[in-house]
Amino acid sequence: MNRILFEPDELLADGTAWLTDARAEHLRRVLRVVPGQTVASGTVNGLAGVSRVLATGEAGVRLCPAHDAALPEPWLDLLLAVPRPKVLKRLWPQLAALGVGRVVLLNAAKVEKCYFSSQWLEPGFYRPLLIEGLMQAGLTRLPEVTVAPRFKPFVEDELDRLFPGPVRLLAHPGPPTGVPPCDGARGSRPVLAVGPEGGWTDYETGHLRARGFRLFSLGERILRSDTACIALIAVLEYARLSSGPQRSKLADK
Repeated sequence: MNRILFEPDELLADGTAWLTDARAEHLRRVLRVVPGQTVASGTVNGLAGVSRVLATGEAGVRLCPAHDAALPEPWLDLLLAVPRPKVLKRLWPQLAALGVGRVVLLNAAKVEKCYFSSQWLEPGFYRPLLIEGLMQAGLTRLPEVTVAPRFKPFVEDELDRLFPGPVRLLAHPGPPTGVPPCDGARGSRPVLAVGPEGGWTDYETGHLRARGFRLFSLGERILRSDTACIALIAVLEYARLSSGPQRSKLADK
């Protein structure tokens, strides 16, 4: 945990927060905090800052948060064919840590129907994993999650509303395409579509390309969904940070 996050309703009337869960254990056992010390913190979907430790003991840790800094907004959206449940469980914290702003879990021809009954599609199960990823990366913004059990109706009726930006990338094994520009238009984010481990069908790629998606490939290897997502997002973020205003910031370091 590189930033302790609080839910808004955890902040008490006196402005303090009392932690008794894994966050308290991390503060006590790993960081070994003492009263008067400050730790990086933030509010879920809110501002970030620091919290001063007021008291610590076996019963928990009391903190006084001071959050006044806005962190960078998510920079990418993801259209993901629903992966196997154990893969999806592994992916949730990684997607939050990598700065994904919206995740749409989509059906596809090579997605098993039973995947849609997985508990890892339920907010009560995936939300703690998203928060885990945010705390690891020091972020506060939770990705918005949508489950779309029907491919064609989503692509034809919902896709443009949820992904209004002009930069749409369709990941698919094949000859390397190079890294496309991934800066979205002002007020929008680029979207990356990642298919099932067996790949998109010709029908699916045709529908997505008709909606403005352009092919994006790192090569012929067929990767697992979690490996593909992390590799593709990392390459795109490096390209984004290495161009334009972000490039000069990197050069100054």
